[in-house]
Amino acid sequence: MTEPNAGASRDDEAHGGALGARLNWLRAAVLGANDGVVSTAGLVVGVAGATDDRAALLTAGLAGLLAGSLSMAAGEYVSVSTQRDSEKAAIAQERRELRERPEAELAELAELLERRGLSRAVAREAAAQLTERDALRAHARVELGIDPDALTNPWHAAGASFLAFTAGALLPLLAIVLPGADWRLPVTVGSVLVVLAGTGWSSARLGAAPPGRAVVRTMGGGAVAMGVTYAAGSLLGAAGV
Repeated sequence: MTEPNAGASRDDEAHGGALGARLNWLRAAVLGANDGVVSTAGLVVGVAGATDDRAALLTAGLAGLLAGSLSMAAGEYVSVSTQRDSEKAAIAQERRELRERPEAELAELAELLERRGLSRAVAREAAAQLTERDALRAHARVELGIDPDALTNPWHAAGASFLAFTAGALLPLLAIVLPGADWRLPVTVGSVLVVLAGTGWSSARLGAAPPGRAVVRTMGGGAVAMGVTYAAGSLLGAAGV
């Protein structure tokens, strides 16, 4: 039995999967940049509350940028490596099951396809054709939800997190050290809030959510972070610490 528009369906699935992957990467990049902006802004504004020395501000900002970006990259690498190991273990188990009990696996695939809305006869025929073409890939995609040809890459994830955090952190760092002493705080706070509005809007649009609340949340969180750290820095500076 031939499947009408089978080629088109596979193309749609591939395009949909690629689009979903791109959106996930974009969302991760936006969130990583947002973390870089907020954490570095909080750090340099806090230091600015204690001192107006440009060298001290630059040192604190660079330290925060490097620590944050490396921490983000390491955390993402560990997380995605664990996910990749789990995916590879699941695929290896599925390969063993296909070798040891192929008939049971064929029946299981047909049942899964039937649950997705196919009639029993069509599900059995489709399962047979998919098994004949590539049994492991069919079970990985239908049963496990994994594409064996597109496993997560921990190095890519770590690099993307590092770059996203660094890009976000550069803004408050430059804003606090480039202007004169009288303009450092207003320029930093204003530029950070504008960027946070942009990241909030972008994350909401990528998630197909109303942007208003996301913008308020990101701007509010950044404002609170800068306010708290500036107050703490001012108290420490006044105490001569």
